[in-house]
Amino acid sequence: MSEAVSLGIDLGTSELKAILLDAQGVVLAQAGARLSVSRRQSGWSEQNPEHWWQACLAALGQLRAEHPAAWARVACVGLSGQMHGAVLLDAHDHVLYPAILWDDSRAVTQAEQLNREFPDYAQATGSLAMAGLTAPKLLWLQQHAPQMFGQIDCVLSPKDYLRLLLTGERFSDMSDAAGTLWLDVASRAWHEPMLQATGLTRARMPTVLEADQRAGGLSAEAAQVLGLPIDLPVAAGGGDNPVSAVGIGAINAGDAFVTLGTSAAIVAITDHAAGNPARVVHSFCHALPGRWYTMGAMLAGASCLRWVTRLLGQPDEQTLLTLMEAALPVDQPVTVSNPLFLPYLAGERTPHNDPLLRGGFMNLGHDSTPAMLAYAVLEGVGFGLLDAMNAVLSAGATINGCALVGGGARSEYWAQLLANILDREVYTLQGSELSACIGAAKLGFLAIGQGSDLLEKGMPVKARYRPQPAVQPVLRERYTKFRGLLSAAQGLRSL
Repeated sequence: MSEAVSLGIDLGTSELKAILLDAQGVVLAQAGARLSVSRRQSGWSEQNPEHWWQACLAALGQLRAEHPAAWARVACVGLSGQMHGAVLLDAHDHVLYPAILWDDSRAVTQAEQLNREFPDYAQATGSLAMAGLTAPKLLWLQQHAPQMFGQIDCVLSPKDYLRLLLTGERFSDMSDAAGTLWLDVASRAWHEPMLQATGLTRARMPTVLEADQRAGGLSAEAAQVLGLPIDLPVAAGGGDNPVSAVGIGAINAGDAFVTLGTSAAIVAITDHAAGNPARVVHSFCHALPGRWYTMGAMLAGASCLRWVTRLLGQPDEQTLLTLMEAALPVDQPVTVSNPLFLPYLAGERTPHNDPLLRGGFMNLGHDSTPAMLAYAVLEGVGFGLLDAMNAVLSAGATINGCALVGGGARSEYWAQLLANILDREVYTLQGSELSACIGAAKLGFLAIGQGSDLLEKGMPVKARYRPQPAVQPVLRERYTKFRGLLSAAQGLRSL
C-alpha cells in the first residue's frame, strides 16, 4: 500500500494555502489562491464565504493537476483558518450575510456593553469582550439587522464553513470555538450564559470536537469535484495560531512563539487555562487536547512595514530595509532622539483593548530619513510585542525563548531587534511560512490514527538570535519614552 499523504488547508485572510504532507513530515507540494477583503464602511472588514470555496477549489485543483501521484495517496484532510470570523447560515446552510472578519471594529459599543453587563463572564471565556471577537459581532447584528438575525440557524467560524462544503457537516473545534467568546475554555464546552447574552442558544452552535478528531468525511459531491474518495476523513482542525503551534512543534507548557504577519501575537503554551482579562491577555484552547495557550495580540504587525514602505514611496520593503540596515546597524545603539513610532494603525488589543486607538510618529525633525522611520516602525512593533509579553507573563505563563514565524521572520534585522527588545533568544525556522498548513496536515494524520511522532518533530531551526547587551540600555530608555506617548494617542482618539 502506498504511503499516506495528508492534505493541509489553511484559510488565511489574504490567501488560502494548501499542502501535501507525507508521513515523514515532508512537504511534497504547495499551492495558494489570493483573497481580497471588502471594507464597505469605515472599520468594517468582510469576505464572501463563496470566495473561500472558490479559492479552495483553485488551490486543490492546482495540487491535483501538478502532483497527481501524491494526490492519489491523500488519505485525510486537516483544516486551519483565520479566527474570530462569523459565518451566518440559515436552516438550509445558505449564507445570510458577508462573513465579518477578525479585524472588523463595528462592534465596539456591543463589546463595551457585554463587559459592562456581564463582567464575570471573562473568567469563563478566557478574554474580555472586544470588537474583534465573534460574540460582540452577533450582538451588533441583533441590534442592527434583527430580521436577518432571526433567520440564523447556525454560526460557524471560517474554516468550519469550508468543512461544511467538504463534508455537509456542521462542526467546530475547541481552539476556534475558544476565539468566539462563547466557550468555557477551562471545561472546553459552550458557555450558555454568553450565548444568551448575544441572543443565541446552543442549538445554533455547531458540535465542538478536539482539533485532532475526525469531523466527517468527504461528501459524494465534494469527492467528485476534488477527485478524492467518498468519506475521506476530515479532521476538525483549528484556528490559525494554535494550528501553527502544532506545525512548529510548540505543543508543551513553556513553549512560546511570536507570529509577525498582518497582525502580531506572542503565544505561550500552558497546561491549564491561564489568562488575565484585565490586561487583555487571552487564554484559549490549544489545538491538542488537555492544552491551552496564553496570548497577547497586536492588531498591526508586519503590515506596519508595508504601510511605511508605501508612505515613503519605496519600491518594496526589502529596498527600504536595505537602506535602514546600512544606516542603522542592529548591533549599534541608535540615538535616543531617533523618531519613535506607535504601531496602532488598526487600534490595539493587548494590553489596551482599544480598536479606535491610532498610531503615529513622534520626534520627527528636518534630519529624519527614510531609514530612521523604517527603524522606528520595526522598533515600535517590537515595543508593542514587549507590552504584550509583559501582559502574558502577568498571567503566569513562562516564556524562555521564542520561535519567530510569519512574514516578518524573513528579516534577520527584525529578528535580532526583537531579541534585543524582548531580552529573549529568538529563533527562526525553516518552512515556518507554511506552519498553519503543516499543523493542519498533522491534525489530519492524527484523525486517522497516524502521525503522533510528527508532533514532537517540529521544524528545523534556521537561525538563532541572542540579546546584544550593548544596545539594550538605549532600547530600555526608548521603550520608556514609547510608553509615555500612549496617553497622547488616547487623547486624540475622540477627535
